[in-house]
Amino acid sequence: MHTARIRNFSIIAHIDHGKSTLADRLLEYTHTVPDRRMEEQVLDSMDLERERGITIKSHAIRIDYNAKDGKSYILNLIDTPGHVDFTYEVSRSLAACEGVLLLVDASQGIEAQTISNLYLALEANLTIIPVLTKIDLPASNTSLVGEELCELLDVLPDELILTSAKEGIGTEEILESIISRIPPPVADDNDKLRALIFDSMYNTYRGVIIYTRVFEGSVKAGDIIKFFTSGNRYEVDEVGYLRLDFIPAKDLQAGEVGYIIANIKRIEDAKVGDTITQAEDPATKPLPGYRDFKPMVYSGLYPTDNDDFEDLRDALSKLKLNDASLFFEPETSVALGFGFRCGFLGMLHLDIIKERLSREYGMNLIATVPNVEYRVDLKTGEEITIDNPSMLPDPVRIDAIEEPFVEAEIITDNEFIGNVMQLIMQRRGEYKTTEYIDPAKVMIYFTAPLSEIIFDFFDKLKSITKGYASLDYKFTGYKPSDLVKLDILINDDPVDALSSIIHRDKSYLWGQRLCSKLRELIPRQLFEVKIQAAIGARVVSKSKVHALRKNVTAKCYGGDITRKRKLLEQQKEGKKKMKQVGNVSLPQEAFFAILEIEKV
Repeated sequence: MHTARIRNFSIIAHIDHGKSTLADRLLEYTHTVPDRRMEEQVLDSMDLERERGITIKSHAIRIDYNAKDGKSYILNLIDTPGHVDFTYEVSRSLAACEGVLLLVDASQGIEAQTISNLYLALEANLTIIPVLTKIDLPASNTSLVGEELCELLDVLPDELILTSAKEGIGTEEILESIISRIPPPVADDNDKLRALIFDSMYNTYRGVIIYTRVFEGSVKAGDIIKFFTSGNRYEVDEVGYLRLDFIPAKDLQAGEVGYIIANIKRIEDAKVGDTITQAEDPATKPLPGYRDFKPMVYSGLYPTDNDDFEDLRDALSKLKLNDASLFFEPETSVALGFGFRCGFLGMLHLDIIKERLSREYGMNLIATVPNVEYRVDLKTGEEITIDNPSMLPDPVRIDAIEEPFVEAEIITDNEFIGNVMQLIMQRRGEYKTTEYIDPAKVMIYFTAPLSEIIFDFFDKLKSITKGYASLDYKFTGYKPSDLVKLDILINDDPVDALSSIIHRDKSYLWGQRLCSKLRELIPRQLFEVKIQAAIGARVVSKSKVHALRKNVTAKCYGGDITRKRKLLEQQKEGKKKMKQVGNVSLPQEAFFAILEIEKV
């Protein structure tokens, strides 16, 4: 089909603003998905996506639509994740489009990720169609939220589309707007092949399946293609377009969205954002915007039974086949034995991987305290990067420690400004500016260390604003901070899995709270357990779990008191010996103790 009849678009929105439901209505209205296969969140293939009501992986599907002008069009919908952890996937999906539907919930209004995704679309020079959804809800405020959206985009009210995806209101109007407002792709089949990889997946029998948007040239079975990043060459086995299944086609031409199968064995060879070209007659430069995934959060994953180490390795390898952003490498812990140091895009990504390992592979895991990545400047002039507190060099060798910072924005009601500002200051944030979206709603901009944001910041924010707040952030770079390594010692032995890097001003109170929490979690032994928090050789807090006392005098029914004393003395000496050789068994909850402690 000629490119004039093709429209490539995406749907962007804040989490839980009805993106997947609107996609369902578009597919249902155009009969793209047969009735027998139609279900809620039809593009969300994982059970976790359905249970949590979120999109984790990008999805693409081709829609055939007969418009009111009597012509047939191909609409390529490239669905996107909504969570801030997956911003890079969103940006690559948008790079494959010419336009977007910007979805705003009429009952909740404009939120932080609405703004963030809007900026991504503006940076990509996409046509933006504003859509106000959930207008059927009793709590919706269509007029006020509509005014906010028109002011934000600087558009007239008649350009705004009012819909209810649940009721199917406005579906046809959206489809006609996609045809009339979003421009067709500008492309030439005669140019040298340049195609963008916006997603990929692994199939056990066919290898890596690449989801691609062809910008220039064409590709067909039998072609030899090359990746710009790795330079690897492969022969194309099959190309086609995407429904719920893979539909083979003769070729993929400029402007089209589809898939490529080329007997690729490693998903690392088909990196999201990379450019495909012909190996024999390659393009001179790749499509712009490619960058590698960079993990933001690191955590150690250890099997509860050390015999399961190889099973965990296999499970992580299989997960990585369908999630190129997962990073892992073997590591050893004195406390936990053999495991893997894993890198994640954020806390949600970590939670999803743990859940999938448990459900799909039956793994029983202990996860260590999540950490961010730090840069350490040594006095020798060398710079090293660490993602595990136990790897921090001796303080006498360190010149400075740098931690990652983010630019963040919070949207909330103006009555909560004081509470939000106090929370920002508690988390070592630096206030920048405040903008009023309307008389009742404000946007607060600030910078803060990533380590202060990723754990319980959002939960705390929701609590102090009665649920009326949203948060979005992006990584900006590293800055020096006065950081120290806080070690936890159990009976004078350091537990490396409980070590953390923390700001010096917070280390004393943090150590006290952690010792108190561990005292509650560690079960009582037959000997006393000493718990200490230390910075280097200096103990900043200590606590202890008292020993269980066996009643050794129970068999004495009277007689000389010296007999009882002798038994008690023997017990006392035995406890001293037991303390020297006894090992303390830490429950799994102990490794999550840091996450449960109120931030200082």
